[in-house]
Amino acid sequence: MKILSIFIITMILGLNINAQTSYEKGMEEAFNLWEEEKIMEASNLFERIAKAEKDNWIPPFYAGYTLVISSFEAKDEATFKLKIEKATELLSQASSSSPNNPEIMIVKALANTAYINFDSQKYGMTLSGKNEYIYQAALKIAPNNPRVILSKAEWDMGSAQFFGSSIEPYCKDIKRALGFFQNEEKSEVKFYPDWGEKKAQKILDDCEG
Repeated sequence: MKILSIFIITMILGLNINAQTSYEKGMEEAFNLWEEEKIMEASNLFERIAKAEKDNWIPPFYAGYTLVISSFEAKDEATFKLKIEKATELLSQASSSSPNNPEIMIVKALANTAYINFDSQKYGMTLSGKNEYIYQAALKIAPNNPRVILSKAEWDMGSAQFFGSSIEPYCKDIKRALGFFQNEEKSEVKFYPDWGEKKAQKILDDCEG
């Protein structure tokens, strides 16, 4: 009986390891596609992984995030809406698994920015206020999260440029974000978002240039 119990435990552990390896392999493949600028293929793979990992917010988060990024390149309204509406659906799925997650919140704000970028007259008035609310809420939850600080500072800079104001007051926020990036501890959650440090450095260089 003892030998049988050990065998069963070993089998269960083996299955868990295989499942984890399969998940990690799929995620790494999706990130490689993204790095190769095959964004739609990466997003589709993240989405397929999300269907298998129903309680994991990471795959639908990246599936939505990649679609939001690609939506900025859309030229016609049909393509734009197809991407951004699907992205919104995936980010909502991620939020269901991880409510009030600042990493998801700032990508939802980026989706609003994509709408404004596509048609500022149509979406600017309604979505600008929503973004202000999202960024303030994310900062309240995670005041030292460098991606939250960076994303809000970028939004503030874009708003300032739109109205012909100086972006200089927000350069200090970029510098603050960079400080948090440099001291950020790696999350134990596999594939947890860690982007932003190089972007923050480039923006700060432009501020100081």
